[in-house]
Amino acid sequence: MEGADQGAVRPDSITEVGEDAASSVPVSPSFPTLTDEEQEELREQLLKVEEEIATLSQVLAAKEKHLAEIKRKLGITTLDELKQNFSKGWQEVTTSTAFKKTSEGLSVAGQKATAAFTTMGSAITRKLEDVRNTPTFKSFEEKVETLKVKISPGASQGEFSDGLSSTVTSDSDVAVEKHPEATTIGIQEELPH
Repeated sequence: MEGADQGAVRPDSITEVGEDAASSVPVSPSFPTLTDEEQEELREQLLKVEEEIATLSQVLAAKEKHLAEIKRKLGITTLDELKQNFSKGWQEVTTSTAFKKTSEGLSVAGQKATAAFTTMGSAITRKLEDVRNTPTFKSFEEKVETLKVKISPGASQGEFSDGLSSTVTSDSDVAVEKHPEATTIGIQEELPH
């Protein structure tokens, strides 16, 4: 159990930027070829780089503060910046090769779909023409034309029912029952009292 506790303890901790990392870096046994002078020189370089990083961080913070002040004076709002960033980002997307390839692929797919629909429409048109040229359809068309002629304006109601029954009964497969009471249509108009 003691061995498990020892494994959980971290012997080295990582120092953050700005901390004195040079003094906390242990001498690594994996580089035994460094002399004491080389190690001291590397520690000095490490301290120098850390100081430069801290200075640059302070300069960056001051520059960001100055930038915010200039934007405030110019009246540039966060919304304006967001719009500008969005426009810039959209422009970058539309000029990217991936967008161009996708756009071209969709264009080709659209052209193929249009061609397929055109072909399908032509096939349907041909099939309807074939159906229209069949004897059954021609017979039906003739009967409708005959009926149309018989019920043209000026024809009386009796002529309509006679034309309808003669057109329908000319087909030997259809049985028609004549009802004399069905030929008279009475329409009563109600007048407001």
